[in-house]
Amino acid sequence: MSDLFDSFFHVLSDIDQFFWAYIGFVILFASGIYLTFKTKGFQFRVLGNIPKCFKDLLNSGENSSRGIHPIRLYFASVSGMVGLGNVVAVMLALAKGGPGALLWLWIACFPGMLVKYSEIYLGIRYRVPNEQGGYDGGPMFYLKKAFKGSTIPTIVSVLLCIYGVEVFQFDVISDVLTRTFHLDNLFVTYDASVEPLNWGKFFVSLGLLSLSLYIVLGGIRRLSQVCSFLMPIFIVAYVGMCLYIIFRCSAQIPSVLKEVCLSAFSTKAATGGILGSTVLLAAQQGISQAVYSGDIGIGYDSIIQAETRALLPQLQARLGIFSLLTDNVICSLSILVVLLTNVGPLPLKPDQFVGHALACHFHHADLFMAIFIFLAGFTTIIAYLAVGVKSAFYLKGKTGKRIYLAYAIFAFIFFSFADQENARIVMSLSSGLLVVFNLLGILKLNKFIKFK
Repeated sequence: MSDLFDSFFHVLSDIDQFFWAYIGFVILFASGIYLTFKTKGFQFRVLGNIPKCFKDLLNSGENSSRGIHPIRLYFASVSGMVGLGNVVAVMLALAKGGPGALLWLWIACFPGMLVKYSEIYLGIRYRVPNEQGGYDGGPMFYLKKAFKGSTIPTIVSVLLCIYGVEVFQFDVISDVLTRTFHLDNLFVTYDASVEPLNWGKFFVSLGLLSLSLYIVLGGIRRLSQVCSFLMPIFIVAYVGMCLYIIFRCSAQIPSVLKEVCLSAFSTKAATGGILGSTVLLAAQQGISQAVYSGDIGIGYDSIIQAETRALLPQLQARLGIFSLLTDNVICSLSILVVLLTNVGPLPLKPDQFVGHALACHFHHADLFMAIFIFLAGFTTIIAYLAVGVKSAFYLKGKTGKRIYLAYAIFAFIFFSFADQENARIVMSLSSGLLVVFNLLGILKLNKFIKFK
């Protein structure tokens, strides 16, 4: 049974690599470049005028009683993007794609900003009021307009339900907390004929699951309150520590950046560890990581931001550009500190690389990383799960919501004892399918999007 399970995920891994190397790369990059030329580099104009964008947003809908404050939604949005994808999944991308994955991460970022802007704009444009005093919006609503039917919106809603159960980050948090606080050996059975169950991790998973469900059942409003409190704390702390290491290792920056550029277009196959890769693997890993970490074309941000009380879609949609920039900066910092401290070749799990890099310069880095990973991953888990709940409600009302929560409980517990790479593959494949449907819808509706 175990061999069959491993073979199944090996096939999924091959499909995932093929998609992001040959299909996902083309459609995402081509769509972003098309929108960039069409709008004459709109994302760069937005990034060059950040104060005005926030001022306009704060003055929009300030007297409206329906919806959620735009800035709170910004942190709720960032909470889904800035998480373990920026600290752990980037290490998987680095290990498979080599240092060149960093360059491809940025190559995907800037065109991806307009894809994210577009999906948020459409999500707000076609949103509808709900009974809770907010709004329901997202890809299921604008895809119905784009494709004149409910088939594709239904498929996308199902995929969002799968994507909303963030099994990869749940697995990583459970692992890190169990290992850091030495809970591995709780209630171990000493019968040699029976493989012991890690009861410590089981109880950690139950606690994490219970806390997640409590916040998610309070809706997007409770989610935004929690995330607007937690997000600034760990972003400032983590960025500060990374910048300190980069400053201390500044003499090595030119050689590391040269290695990144050469590796991005190298034809040499990887030789083990984070040592190099082919150009296709670097592109595949960098772009899929940009999509997964930044939720480009997924529809997640569209559902969250549709709850805004801002009346003009373009004002809230601009935040998608800022949030994606924030996400890529943190991904880049994680990769750079690992490359600069030379811990890449070490035989470590993906969630241990950054911790070892920080430990080179800070005492008790393992404890800090355990807390940081919990905060970063937890905010992402509840943000994704909230989106999944809204998608399930779209499919089948309250019955769909109950069925989905039961599925989420099962999936979280099941993948807590599975390989982290298997959990990442599930997320990567579901995001790939979501990208295809969403980009098709965005391109069909692009004449209704205002870039201003």
